[in-house]
Amino acid sequence: MTDEPTDEDRTRLRLDIAYDGSGFTGWAKQPGIRTVQGELEAALATVFRRHGEPPMLTVAGRTDAGVHATGQVAHLDLGPAQLSHLRIPHGKGPLEPTAVLAKRLNGIAGLRSDVYVSRVSIAPPGFDARFSPIWRRYEYRIADARAERNPLLRGHTLWYPAALDEQRMVDAANELLGLHDWAAYCRPREGATTIRELQAFSWDRDDTGVLIARLQADAFCHSMVRALVGAAVSVGEGKLAGDRLTGIRDEAQRTSEFKVMPAHGLTLVEVGYPDDAALAARAEQTRARRER
Repeated sequence: MTDEPTDEDRTRLRLDIAYDGSGFTGWAKQPGIRTVQGELEAALATVFRRHGEPPMLTVAGRTDAGVHATGQVAHLDLGPAQLSHLRIPHGKGPLEPTAVLAKRLNGIAGLRSDVYVSRVSIAPPGFDARFSPIWRRYEYRIADARAERNPLLRGHTLWYPAALDEQRMVDAANELLGLHDWAAYCRPREGATTIRELQAFSWDRDDTGVLIARLQADAFCHSMVRALVGAAVSVGEGKLAGDRLTGIRDEAQRTSEFKVMPAHGLTLVEVGYPDDAALAARAEQTRARRER
């Protein structure tokens, strides 16, 4: 009989992760389907196959099928034996356990992998990848009729057949900011709130003319970013009046007045956390709000 490590015995690690979502059916693990969580947890099971139950990942935001990430964050908890396993000398000398884990996971994934662990670090006390964030930031890329179309970037840029008026899109986006019920822009999930604070929503063009939407919120509900982008595109094309977007939001009813944009133009670029001293309080506050 072996004693399972208690929560006090475990060490929490933060993983910073990037991935090309094209080949994944989203983040969340599903039987028989390739997902980001499934691939990473399979690699973790290989690393710790002789050291108890393999660790499970908790993620900052579960991205949908086809959505990319350059700044995804997750955490896992390791028992003492698992942590000691990572302290075994490697190559020319011992490495930090965090560096060993990143190296092992990326090595299992392979040189041409579509998922990459960019950093592993010891998480500060109170850190929870899912409940501690104070914001998430996404970008959506659109090459409209005015932009250059680079086939090398087609996997994360939507090619849109019409010319879009970015100033109308900027004006409409600015009117949407604040704490609201976003039911009209979300796919409903049973028991989940649709109240979110949209902190930033901007549009600009890069040097090649590609339109980039940047959205930041305390959290996003299912399909919210792609719906907001789709509504703004309808404004930019002249199919919707700019003030109609707030009207749709306030009516809190799903509508067919605009199209939700495809997933491949969307990337999770950053997750923001408070100072270390505020991590635990933020996680407790978020849990209380989500469980109402």
